[in-house]
Amino acid sequence: MHPDISSVLLTHQQIAERTAQLGEAVSRDYQGKELTAICVLKGAALFFSQLVQEIKLPVTLDFIQVSSYGKSTVSGGKLAWLKQPEFPVAGKHILLVEDILDTGFTLWNVRQKLLGQGAASVKICTLLDKPARRKVPQIQADYAGYTVPDAFLVGYGLDYDEKYRNLPYIGVLKPSCISQAEESKAATAAVKMKEGV
Repeated sequence: MHPDISSVLLTHQQIAERTAQLGEAVSRDYQGKELTAICVLKGAALFFSQLVQEIKLPVTLDFIQVSSYGKSTVSGGKLAWLKQPEFPVAGKHILLVEDILDTGFTLWNVRQKLLGQGAASVKICTLLDKPARRKVPQIQADYAGYTVPDAFLVGYGLDYDEKYRNLPYIGVLKPSCISQAEESKAATAAVKMKEGV
């Protein structure tokens, strides 16, 4: 286990087994429909890759990238679109694949934009659901892997400041790792202020 992780919440095997179940459910529900699966980069990349292999019907793959966190541990409340869908979504049945649903802010805005572009339907598939942090109650996952507690989770695509994405499991990040990083950023900002940068 990585030294910055206090405990493993979900093993690679648990994730694989649950992802297979989600793939079966999606395959059943979208039978006879033209499905487009859209991965929300970067966090969902590992989950998305495994999920689409478990979907037993034709599926078009696309990718978007949005950001509301930056280098923080909490959503900043403003959504920046870094990558738009490559293919037109009008008339398509969209499966929006995310790593974690917490405040709901990001997925609410993404879903509204896709529907505004004429998508026939937009459903949400998330590996992790963190309802304790929900701020947009209208957003619920249509497919959810695991309901998780309100802890800062990393691994299997989830990051803190772009680190830990490659861990093959999902673990709880030690609070000391977050506080040390925040202190370092605060110190850097103070030096810049002092130097008039």
